[in-house]
Amino acid sequence: MTKAPILIVLTPAAMPVAIRLRDHLPGALLHGLEGRTLAADTVFSDTGAHLRRLFADGHPLIGLCAAGILIRALAPVLGDKTTEPPVLAIAPDGQAVVPLLGGHHGANALARDLAAFLGTEAAVTTAGDTVFGLALDEPPPGWRVVNPERVKPVAAALLAGDPVRLEIEAGDADWLAGLPTADDAAQTVRVGDRVPDQDGALHLAPPILALGVGCERGAAPAELADLARSVLAEAGLSPAAVACVASIDLKADEAAVQALATALGVPARFFTAAELEEQAPRLIRPSAVVFRETGCHGVAEGAALAAAGADGILVVPKTRSARCTVALARAPHAIAADQVGRARGRLFVVGIGPGAHAWRTPEADAAIAAATDLVGYGLYLDLLGAAAEGKIRHQTGLGAETERARRALDLAAEGRTVALVCSGDAGIYALATLVFELMDREDRPDWRRLDIAVMPGVSAMQAAASRAGAPLNHDFCTISLSDLLTPWATIERRLEAAAAGDFVVCFYNPVSERRRDHLARARDILLTGRPGTTPVVLGRNLGREGERVEIVPLAELTPDHADMLTLVMVGNSETRSVDTPTRRWVYTPRGYAGKSP
Repeated sequence: MTKAPILIVLTPAAMPVAIRLRDHLPGALLHGLEGRTLAADTVFSDTGAHLRRLFADGHPLIGLCAAGILIRALAPVLGDKTTEPPVLAIAPDGQAVVPLLGGHHGANALARDLAAFLGTEAAVTTAGDTVFGLALDEPPPGWRVVNPERVKPVAAALLAGDPVRLEIEAGDADWLAGLPTADDAAQTVRVGDRVPDQDGALHLAPPILALGVGCERGAAPAELADLARSVLAEAGLSPAAVACVASIDLKADEAAVQALATALGVPARFFTAAELEEQAPRLIRPSAVVFRETGCHGVAEGAALAAAGADGILVVPKTRSARCTVALARAPHAIAADQVGRARGRLFVVGIGPGAHAWRTPEADAAIAAATDLVGYGLYLDLLGAAAEGKIRHQTGLGAETERARRALDLAAEGRTVALVCSGDAGIYALATLVFELMDREDRPDWRRLDIAVMPGVSAMQAAASRAGAPLNHDFCTISLSDLLTPWATIERRLEAAAAGDFVVCFYNPVSERRRDHLARARDILLTGRPGTTPVVLGRNLGREGERVEIVPLAELTPDHADMLTLVMVGNSETRSVDTPTRRWVYTPRGYAGKSP
């Protein structure tokens, strides 16, 4: 994932627009000036130093402030414009959007997107955009500028009113139709997939090459990369024209294939054996051995042709190394890589914390933003607010955990990017363990090829502890009082052990309509090892509307104090409370007093 865009807010008046933009931009973070802004993800005190640090780290900056503030703050660190991140200034009321830096490196496109979202116009000032409606150094998706140093002289000639010579060797270039051209022009723009000549032309590479690959299980990434580079070089073809790396779906999790796609900066796309076998009549070097092993007569050639489409031609047949194969096909038009085959499925198991955006990690936000599909209990998906907009929702009722986990795995196996949304932390009484249990129990090859990541979240016990003070500052344990999955006899043994060990205990699932006595029984067991005055923290709807935190003595704890939305935290024998003029705090000492002089 790329660096998160940072929204910079200096005044309370800009907060409403900033919050809207944060929800609109995938993975965006809101940074606010200390003492002037609330609900910011991060606060800062020195505006200039903070901006310069973020700029140096490569974060796109969106300042909801006067453009002059950004210009003066960043002036000391401005250098190579080809490496600078986008910088935008937006009026605090959202009525003006101005890209200041990095216009052809994402700022202009970002400005147009945000302006459209805010219902205004982007004040784009870069000359190519305003005169010709295009930017030579910001071509359409998939296209590459092979020699960007040649953009400036060509653009200068165009802005001076001179035409250019347009040479199209391969592919089409409809997006360049607005340029004035002449066969005898001094500057040349060449479109093609070959390695460029050193004749001063600006070379634009269209995404028309499909690189089909195959390899043995566990083949070294370097071997496949070396073979691919050699094949391209011998054919005189530019890596910049490669639209995608394609293979059979059995290789979706192959490190060598994924590493090659990453090195080339293109997607890896995959086809079933049946889809590759449809290309059998077009193969130059079919193999009966490959058919016996995979169900298709050619992986590298078949994948290249399938990605290039029905009008594509094989320009380099299957070429072998010790453990890898490579083939190249050319399409007559640009290949829309995201529409051929399917991607390796990705499954993010995401903990969103108690629900408030401020308690959701940037990693979780980025995963949700990247997802095409969201799977979860309806309430948890609703808690995402605007972050769920534009996503396909797959929601189930409470208690359908296995159905949710299975659905998420199946969707990811179709090549989608899926976020399985859990409240709290995904690995604490949530669905991360069920995902891996299903994979282990059912041994589905398509599930095991997935790219899976677990994103942690703020757990209910952390949220309750933070609201109450510091009750978890010493050894603690968590126990679920639900006996739906764990026999009560097992729960009881754990309660007795927690009482004997004098742990602070966090109870999940303390009370339901069916289970009214478990909390009282747990209370009685803990009372065997700690006093009845022990503070108990009750946190309900933490981080959500209707949040309530209550502190009661252990001896007075009853089932009426809790429900399934409540976290019950029982202190140990040392846990104390301290009163201030406005409230009561709870803390568990760690022995610092004994070390005091």
